Amino acid sequence: MIDLSDIRAARARIAPHIRRTPTLPFAQTSKAESFGGGVTLKLELLQAAGSFKARGAMNRLLTLSAQQLEHGVVTASGGNHGLAIARSAHVLGVKATIFLPVTVVPDKVAKLRQWGGTVEIVGQIWDDANEAALAHAARTGATYAHPFSDPIVVAGQGTLGLDILDDMPDVDVILVAIGGGGLITGLSTAVKALKPDTRIIGIEPIGSPTLHACLEAGRLVGLDKLETRVATMSCRQTDQAIYETVSRNVDEIVLVSDYEMEQAARSLWFEFGIAADLSGAASLAALQSGRFTPAQGSKVCALICGAGTDGTAS
Repeated sequence: MIDLSDIRAARARIAPHIRRTPTLPFAQTSKAESFGGGVTLKLELLQAAGSFKARGAMNRLLTLSAQQLEHGVVTASGGNHGLAIARSAHVLGVKATIFLPVTVVPDKVAKLRQWGGTVEIVGQIWDDANEAALAHAARTGATYAHPFSDPIVVAGQGTLGLDILDDMPDVDVILVAIGGGGLITGLSTAVKALKPDTRIIGIEPIGSPTLHACLEAGRLVGLDKLETRVATMSCRQTDQAIYETVSRNVDEIVLVSDYEMEQAARSLWFEFGIAADLSGAASLAALQSGRFTPAQGSKVCALICGAGTDGTAS
């Protein structure tokens, strides 16, 4: 789908428009939690527009011509990709229309409107919103920006892998939340090219095991039903090229419940004042639930990939 040169080119392209997000040791907490390895949080929720999605969205829009941008851009999203597209469009002075399912978190809708995006709520799941977005593109001439099935977007997401290796050159394990699979595809491509022994662990909801099901079947498959309320991690079927890359690069995919992600989000808020959405808390959920246990003494990067108020309510 992409290679390291694509990711390095994306990094140079988007550098003026994104943030270098910090890391934070998971330490000094109210109760002693031992995960086997030492855990460092990569706070990508502090990225522009609140998630890693700013990387891929900006890379996508910066590669479009003025003619392609003339009628604006349109996408479908569970929330974070839409915010990233709206923010990138704002930076470039073009209009953005974002289609979302009814499961989108209300605070993301409010932020989308603050970024100047036109919001359309359509259907129960992302796939419904995506059909409407494609129809809008055909009707208006707006350029459609797919959240994960786009090599340019995936290359942008891969820049996060380069940043993690800069921050943690001796990292042994990286925990990555999965929605459609664009992030883990780009990130794993970068990391495996430069530090192939690093283990890449994906996390999906029990109610949306998109890539887990593909790996079990040994081929690209679609899910019959989705049973998660996490819109940013809900996807009926991924892309063939994403499945192929994940099958090569990802060492394991673990499944966590919505409740476990909610508890992890609450933990991040209580312990650190970090307002993560449920996808952002997925990596910590995998550790706290015991669904993934790192090797003793290993250096673990838990990616906190998206912001939200899910864990801030009492």
